[in-house]
Amino acid sequence: MGQEINSRGQRRKMREQQKKQKKPMKVWLKRLLIAVVSIGIVLFIAGAATFAYYAATSPDLDEELLKDPVSSQFYDSDGKVFYTMGLEKREHVAYEDIPKEMRDAILATEDVRFFSHHGIDFYRLGGAVLANLRKGFGAQGASTLTQQVIKNSFLQNEKTIKRKAQEAYLSIQLEREYSKEEIFEMYFNKVLMSGRIYGYGTASKYFYGKDLKNLKLEEMALLAGMSQLPNAYNPFKYPENAEKRRNTVLALMYKHKKITKEQMDKAKSVKVEVGLLPENKRKTASTSKYDAFIDVVLKELAENGDGKSLEEGIKVYTTLDSSAQKIVETTMNSDIFPTKDIKSGMAVVDTETGAIAAIGGGRNYGPERGLNYAEAIKNQPGSTMKPIMDYGPAIENLKYSTGQTITDDKMFYTGSTKQINNVDRLYKGDITLREALYTSRNVPAVKLLKEVGTDKAKKFISNLGVEADEIYESDAIGGGKISLSPIEMAGAYAAFGNNGIYTKPHSIKKIVYRDGKTAKSYTPDPTPAMNDYTAYMVTDMLRDVVGSKYDAPGTAAAIPGLDIAGKTGTTNYGADEFQKYNLPESSVPDSWFAGYSSKYSISVWSGYTNRKDPITTTDERLLPQRLFKTVMSQISANTTTPNFKKPNSVVEAKIVKGSKPLQLASSSTPADRTATELFVKGTIPTNTAPVEKEVEELIAPTDLKATFDDEANAINLTWAHKPPKDKSVNFEVSVSVDGGGNQKLTQTSDKAYTYGTPQDGKTYVFSIVAVADNERSAPASTSIQIQAAPPDEDEVTPPDETEQPEVPVTPEKPTEGENGGNQNGNNNPDNGSPPEDNNEAIRPDEDEDEEDVDTNATDDDTRNDNNNNQQ
Repeated sequence: MGQEINSRGQRRKMREQQKKQKKPMKVWLKRLLIAVVSIGIVLFIAGAATFAYYAATSPDLDEELLKDPVSSQFYDSDGKVFYTMGLEKREHVAYEDIPKEMRDAILATEDVRFFSHHGIDFYRLGGAVLANLRKGFGAQGASTLTQQVIKNSFLQNEKTIKRKAQEAYLSIQLEREYSKEEIFEMYFNKVLMSGRIYGYGTASKYFYGKDLKNLKLEEMALLAGMSQLPNAYNPFKYPENAEKRRNTVLALMYKHKKITKEQMDKAKSVKVEVGLLPENKRKTASTSKYDAFIDVVLKELAENGDGKSLEEGIKVYTTLDSSAQKIVETTMNSDIFPTKDIKSGMAVVDTETGAIAAIGGGRNYGPERGLNYAEAIKNQPGSTMKPIMDYGPAIENLKYSTGQTITDDKMFYTGSTKQINNVDRLYKGDITLREALYTSRNVPAVKLLKEVGTDKAKKFISNLGVEADEIYESDAIGGGKISLSPIEMAGAYAAFGNNGIYTKPHSIKKIVYRDGKTAKSYTPDPTPAMNDYTAYMVTDMLRDVVGSKYDAPGTAAAIPGLDIAGKTGTTNYGADEFQKYNLPESSVPDSWFAGYSSKYSISVWSGYTNRKDPITTTDERLLPQRLFKTVMSQISANTTTPNFKKPNSVVEAKIVKGSKPLQLASSSTPADRTATELFVKGTIPTNTAPVEKEVEELIAPTDLKATFDDEANAINLTWAHKPPKDKSVNFEVSVSVDGGGNQKLTQTSDKAYTYGTPQDGKTYVFSIVAVADNERSAPASTSIQIQAAPPDEDEVTPPDETEQPEVPVTPEKPTEGENGGNQNGNNNPDNGSPPEDNNEAIRPDEDEDEEDVDTNATDDDTRNDNNNNQQ
């Protein structure tokens, strides 16, 4: 019994001890709770005080600023204002004139509880806070339409506590002083829609050519979605983006029960292009100067998240060279264009800094009236890709000399029976890298890419701002998956002229926000893209493209007295396109020229809006070169342009052409077999060619004469030649028309040739080269200009009657373009079949029948253009 009592007593003591142990824990919990509450009160008071301070320092509500857009100013490179944005004429629409469906579309997208909150949507704010806690401050906004009106009227676009506090305070004040309808009307008329278009009413007229009341549901939804990213959702320029955004708006309208599912599905099924004004009926949104350049600036702002900042009034300091821009625009609107409808885009970039000096967006360019061909189009680059993809990487990674021997012979794409052809369907055998590049042979280009490897080539082009998920062998000749704009091309070529340093092309130096103090730099940092020896050696080879060497394709771009380098390029149609569009054999879709001096890098593209409209003539092909020459010569006229300077890492040596491995020329090596080439320092060959016995040199033709036979309408050529002993000689006849590149006409054993149907007013330069075995003589040249015959005295041509062009004489053997493409026949000379598809890259692990591949991916050399005058 006593033992049981003791047990109960012990249990009682244990319980008392446990209570004593629990008591301190409760005390600490109570103290912690008090501390947390105290801290919360302190923070609340501090937050309230901060909010009160920010509210007290908020700007006053200004009715004029509430109703009109705030202006943003654009400055050129000299710090002068050349454009003020926000002054454009716009359609003001009263609230009662806004269609209900238009209001529903905007509210469902931007602020569905607009008519129930008092300036701040706390429900939406809570969701934004949770998102910001998960992803960081500023990850998601919760601005109502009222807050957007305040921000766009008085505050700058920054995600700070101060701006948010002032925005909230002013929004509440705005709701007290104005009705919901008045606030909605403010937003409706001042929001930036696209480019330089403010307000939904203006956008309705601009994009659809009609009043708001006449818009269809899908058209209203498109406009309602544009204000989020004004330039990215422009349906004229980015229809795919616009259609996705429109469908999102329609889905939100259905979600919030503004429309039925049937209405949503019907509106979604309409293509976004339906109802949009055609290009020829679009009106310019403003009459500002330098519209093409401004469009590039607006796009750059949008890409950097500052597109909406334009609504708040900012200062944009650009890279615009006003004098260069005037020259570009004058040239783009001149009569230099050979046809009425051919298009062209041009970018002028500072070689050293990457700053965009001028933009040629197109002929008679107007803001948002059509594509800006300098930045919006991205096409296959043709042979302009070869220095970037093949020759640059080969010198950079393999330290090849410009005299490195490479064999131009029969070759197939890896894992395929697709043969890689050169323009002339012939192979030159062993040639130097220099000759392979400036004559733009296809086989050597593909061989170089294979020797370097696609991984190293991919890294090299990435350093020049050219991104590619994967590289194929057809990319070596510019006929693969990679497409570029003139701005990107000019930026990449600038690195060759800047000792291998690349700076991304940019149109903005910095922007300054409304407070006048906060600034954001847009100037990118320069980065080393390649060694200086690579840049100079590629540049030196590209000098020959615009030089005086036989077969140089870029002579129309040459500027006497100015040290420039450059590369021509054209692309091809596929076999199916030739058949589908019934195209002439000489057709190509694109023509390029990219060239640079030590001060400027200029890239020019030309072509037609519709791919089915081809480039067919020499004048069309030469247009990029002529545009380049006109602009480069004028912008360089009043400035000093230093020559390209050879770095210490590059040395010269005279080598034996075609030697394997390379040998230095000896004193007895014949001159026609030697060349002075460039080497990376420390890589000059140590072997010298053995002394050779003197051999008889193949001399050039002499006494070359060209006479015009008026009755036969033909040019008769005659010449003389002293042949070497025991050798038969043939003569290669070529012609250049009006400064274009040389195009081969024939090879004959005769010492006479007749060139049929020359055109009045054109100048023809004929070259004759003697060929014996593997030797070629220097060319003999002569020129003749065909003058138009005066009309008979008794024959009068009525003023409204124009002469019909002569039907061209079909050549007996078609001539072809530089890069294995179709100039006057990208076809098999034997069977006359159309050229093969050049727009798809072939993958080594695929069967060629699964993907029709470019065998002549680019067609560059205008010297071999189809000449309708050729016999």
